[in-house]
Amino acid sequence: MARVRKGLVAVSLCALAATACAKTDEPGAAQSPGQQQGPVKIGISLPLTGDFSEPGKGIQEGYQVWADRVNAKGGLLGRKVELIFRDDASDPNRVSSDYESLITQDKVNLVFGPFSSRLVIPAAKVAESYDMVFVEPAGAAAEVFEQGFTRLFYAAPAVAGDHYNYLADYLTKLPADQRPKTAAYASLDDPFAQGTAYGLRDKLTAAGIKTVVDEVYPPETTDFSPIAAKIAAAKPDLVVGGTQFEDSVGLVRALQELKVQPKLAAFSTGPTLAEFPGAVKGAAEHILSPVGWSATASFTGNQEMVKRYKELFGGEANEDAANGYTVGQIIEAAVTAVKCVDPVKECQDKLAGHIRQSTFDTVVGPLSFDDKGRPEQAHMIQQYVDGKVEIVLPEQARTADLVYPKREW
Repeated sequence: MARVRKGLVAVSLCALAATACAKTDEPGAAQSPGQQQGPVKIGISLPLTGDFSEPGKGIQEGYQVWADRVNAKGGLLGRKVELIFRDDASDPNRVSSDYESLITQDKVNLVFGPFSSRLVIPAAKVAESYDMVFVEPAGAAAEVFEQGFTRLFYAAPAVAGDHYNYLADYLTKLPADQRPKTAAYASLDDPFAQGTAYGLRDKLTAAGIKTVVDEVYPPETTDFSPIAAKIAAAKPDLVVGGTQFEDSVGLVRALQELKVQPKLAAFSTGPTLAEFPGAVKGAAEHILSPVGWSATASFTGNQEMVKRYKELFGGEANEDAANGYTVGQIIEAAVTAVKCVDPVKECQDKLAGHIRQSTFDTVVGPLSFDDKGRPEQAHMIQQYVDGKVEIVLPEQARTADLVYPKREW
């Protein structure tokens, strides 16, 4: 199936699940009361182009896989799900107008969130103004939860500042002669990316690990050699990147070119994508990354999601797709529990109340939320070991031992 690139697109779930649609679409076929009400329309704006297009497409695919499964089972409350996508082009102003029109013009029943904290905040403001529940897959920066939102929930195991908690705990508990002494940080100018890197920085600083480089770069950066040169000059034991995909690749290749040899290297988001090892041309070995999902995990619905993703898109599912799918799982459970899916305050209040008070079984594990919509769980840490992605932290989820120090580039 072709990926949606831009514009307003209503995804035909009959195209995604032809078998499920065939019987009810035949002339004269009996329709349930739910089907007579029409589809449940879900409005979504995503960065399908622009700075966040790579993860944005992954989130979109996760939403589509969830909708395919739900429709194969008969939909939500007997009504088929119709996903209506808009491309916000990674623009915070555009994402606001997208949700405004989805709610007021398309008259959607529900909204799902976009990718990145930079887009989630303006989008959630619109949803909140219309009393709409707003479950989002990728807005983990601290600022997201400081806006006073009452209907926002982040559908992943941990907020940005807590992504590296297991790694921080591991490093600070090493014997003094093995513990890194210095660290360099380079982060995309984005609340989520900075949140992940600085969450680790603050914990390591408190443990006495000195910051020797702290660089923030704009989203349009393509030349990472000046940042790599600063890191090379500082010779840190640890390099941490607060990154998305393209900039994680750019940083690694620039560091590799200058033969920077830290004892450990960790980057947010980028290394969790299947394209990463090929993009960094053999430099992926022993790179760490926080990860909220694993294809091998036995969490509720995970193996079914992995299988359906492969059937629909021909490749392997990734964390972005899993996060999108998780949004759907939470909404599906809430709708089923409160038995309404209407875009009116009474129903949306019921949905929000149920989500706030419940624990959900999802493909990223059990999820529950605090009073600000923050998840109350934690991220795992993955590492490339012998060319394979392994879970190295925490101990109870470990598939391989953490390699430290890392192999030289």
